Amino acid sequence: MRLFGWLLAALFVNVSCKLMPRKDPSDTNPSTAMKGPYTAPAWVRHTTIYEVNLRQYTKEGTINAFALELPRLKQLGVETLWFMPLTPIAKQNRKGLLGSYYACSDYTSINEEFGTAADFKQLVKQAHEMGFKVIIDWVANHTGWDHVWTRQHPEYYLQDSATGTFKIASGMDDIIELDFSNPSLRAAMIDAMKYWVTEFDIDGFRCDLAFWVELDFWKEARPQLDALKPLFWFGEFDELDKPLYGEVFDASYTWTWMHRAKDFYQQGWPLDSLLVVLQRYDQLGDSSLRSWFTTNHDENSWNGTEFEKYGKMAKALAVFSTTSNGVPLIYSGQEIGNRKRIAFFEKDQFEPGPDAAELFGFYQQLVRLKRQHPALGAGDSAIETHRIKTSADDKVFCFIRKKENREVLVVLNLSSQADLHFDLLDNRVMGTYRNAFSGAANDFTATRSFEMQPWEFLVYEK
Repeated sequence: MRLFGWLLAALFVNVSCKLMPRKDPSDTNPSTAMKGPYTAPAWVRHTTIYEVNLRQYTKEGTINAFALELPRLKQLGVETLWFMPLTPIAKQNRKGLLGSYYACSDYTSINEEFGTAADFKQLVKQAHEMGFKVIIDWVANHTGWDHVWTRQHPEYYLQDSATGTFKIASGMDDIIELDFSNPSLRAAMIDAMKYWVTEFDIDGFRCDLAFWVELDFWKEARPQLDALKPLFWFGEFDELDKPLYGEVFDASYTWTWMHRAKDFYQQGWPLDSLLVVLQRYDQLGDSSLRSWFTTNHDENSWNGTEFEKYGKMAKALAVFSTTSNGVPLIYSGQEIGNRKRIAFFEKDQFEPGPDAAELFGFYQQLVRLKRQHPALGAGDSAIETHRIKTSADDKVFCFIRKKENREVLVVLNLSSQADLHFDLLDNRVMGTYRNAFSGAANDFTATRSFEMQPWEFLVYEK
């Protein structure tokens, strides 16, 4: 379904446009999302990704300590657990005391800081039994300086002609770049990825800096990995900038949206500055999916928490991330209101905020809606999405998603105006809806007026 391609037009006219469902002729199974020859597992449509920063998650920072958190995350409702890299960290040119997760020294080993291969195998087994999916971070573009390949296969690396040694990755002197023009390197990389599927039964990969690696490598790797089992491929790239990578990956990042939302909030930009970005994403179509998020490990450590970036708008953006067309992402600690910038190269730990219980319930309800409601599927051509016109379209972003007779209505006051009064001007919203958070019933046939506070959100189920 095209979600927001017509949104800007709706800002300036007095009628709302109907978005007709469309179907990819190559998609014969509506439970799967298609992109070229690649198929995302059906469960991806309603999943929420939860990023696990294992080192900082518990006092121990181990696999076994994290396993004790699985019942809590099951209660939260998230389905897909993305583990930041579990591989050992290089010691040469290491940053800080513990180094970067993303400076690998061996692709087929577990970091002793976290535990053992047996520990992770048991964790994946337990997670699967509880209904979770498990994906791991895969850092294909580069390794640390003392990766085993630097000794065994130095020809796998790009060389710096000026220094006569390995080429340093752009802007990061603790990592060195691999040479993907070398067929032997490609084969070894694919074999290493296969190891995690065959030995641990993982369900997919979050591919770090996917756009730094040649596209044809991913096209070579994916069919070989998918032959082992259907996998979820989540790429770190923005398809607005690298559209061809959407041919291989099931889901990608929404960096452009994330940065624009920050400018919108902090600099007081007009609402249509946001909508024009959504229009661009809509033009990409539905055969690849977007992952919507307000923070992750990079954003938190280097640019600030969602509260620093978006202030009072943070929760409204979380609502959008979960109810829009795509795959929502929650970072460790968001569900407990963590306000800390977490150290990247040292031992640190997430801390509950004063609103921890309230935020847990907030995310729990959003994740439940995403997981269970037919109208919130990602990339489903049977879902219609409409922007609902209001009498305050310069401040209110209101949209409805509908599949057959099931509907979700989202109303966001994306302004600082208190006691904002406005009316719904679209007869598409009729009948009785239930507030997804309070449970209260609203008859929109009888009453179509709203009063909302700054940055307030409302979500209704019909």
